[in-house]
Amino acid sequence: MAFSTASSTSWLERLRRRLLACVLAFGLVPALTLAAEIDVANPQLTPGEDGYVLSADFRLELSTRLEEAVTKGVVLYFVAEFELTRERWFWLDEKLASRSLTYRLSYHALTRQYRLSTGGLHQSFATLAEAVQVLARLRNWVAVERGDKLKTGEPYDAALRLRLDINQLPRPFQITALGNKDWNLASDWKTWQVSLPPLPPPAEAK
Repeated sequence: MAFSTASSTSWLERLRRRLLACVLAFGLVPALTLAAEIDVANPQLTPGEDGYVLSADFRLELSTRLEEAVTKGVVLYFVAEFELTRERWFWLDEKLASRSLTYRLSYHALTRQYRLSTGGLHQSFATLAEAVQVLARLRNWVAVERGDKLKTGEPYDAALRLRLDINQLPRPFQITALGNKDWNLASDWKTWQVSLPPLPPPAEAK
């Protein structure tokens, strides 16, 4: 009987250790690997001609590995994501607006310049630091278009984040990026409450 009890205890101890190892491997490690490396500061939503425009600052710094990748011709895509929701006590929060803005950061060996592109806008820089500095300053982005069904004076919840989109990397780099802290560059959602002022009259109505 003593042998049976000792054997059971030993088996349970091995099981406990295996479960603990799984928790550490699949719970703690990803949390450390995907830790936020970008901070969102000073988000502001203000009225503009085409809707409500968003401005914010991002505090980010590329790792040495990312800097080397850009200089060697790898294009990095950063995505700014914005959401505007209204809290509902009886159901899930209502999503009123959802927008994304993609930045394309690249290096051109022939001109020895770095380029930052958003939509049809392209800017060239002599250094990578200058390009990242502009990337870190979000200004006058129409995050909520005129015509969206919003009521002025009511409280809404706004959220903003910036992340490196590893899904747009070349396939070999996507594999490298999995579980690699140097490549998992992202911010947490920055949330704040806004009360929207009235929009100015449309230009044609002035």
